[in-house]
Amino acid sequence: MSYGTSDVPPSVLCFATSDATGGGGLQSDVLTLASMGCHPLTVVAAVAVRDTRGIEELLALDADAVAAQARAVLEDIPVQALKLGLVGNVENVAAIAEILSDYPDLPLVLEPALSYVEGDEGAADEMLAALAELVLPQVTVLVASRHEVLRLALASLEDADADADADEPLLLEDAVAHLLALGMEYVLLTGVGEPGPQVVNILMGAEGVVRTDAWERLPARFLGAGATLAGAVAAALAHGMEVPEAVREAQEFTFQALSGAYRPGMGLALPDRFFWARPEERDDA
Repeated sequence: MSYGTSDVPPSVLCFATSDATGGGGLQSDVLTLASMGCHPLTVVAAVAVRDTRGIEELLALDADAVAAQARAVLEDIPVQALKLGLVGNVENVAAIAEILSDYPDLPLVLEPALSYVEGDEGAADEMLAALAELVLPQVTVLVASRHEVLRLALASLEDADADADADEPLLLEDAVAHLLALGMEYVLLTGVGEPGPQVVNILMGAEGVVRTDAWERLPARFLGAGATLAGAVAAALAHGMEVPEAVREAQEFTFQALSGAYRPGMGLALPDRFFWARPEERDDA
């Protein structure tokens, strides 16, 4: 297989949490990137103790260990894109932000992945505030639900406590404008959790709405849908696509993966990132 002018697939460096189910986190990134013709490079920032039904514990690695992993691989392998998921704690966010600043020309996709820290609102807000201050100015595409965008915007405001108690809550449009003002280029608002027969995803930039895509709402509940979408965006960018084209390609890939999802355990369904390699008989079944 030829990859443009090179026989080497584009490499994407991912910082995220190890998820032993293979549904989300780094394992999702590896499957998605490989399926889309990229070479995944992985930096383990935290480990999730979980199954397909839920999370028991999140164990963050030492920030020096996280930085050492990234520096070692970056000094060896040229990288075409970067992806950042949940990295465990504020110290890891700071260490990774410093590394990212050395590669300002590489596209960076951010996925907040708040599902890993549900129930620990204080830790989540601290990490979101650190992301807003240290990482968002470097982000090419933020892939997030409406809920995550609002949480990220509120956590980044100096008077977040006052805003949270205000009679008029922060509007989604204001939240997006606030995050874009911090320096990131685009936000892909996903329609996960919103009512309606379709999932409507909206790509927004400084100029406003760039594109809107609507997809059939599938009946299953998934583990790793957001990670798959964000990883697919990173893969498309690594192949040299412009952001609007990359976002459309990533959504098509994700919809196909979710349409072919399966339940290997007793909990949520997992996206089939290699849907294109499965026998047609499986679809009939």
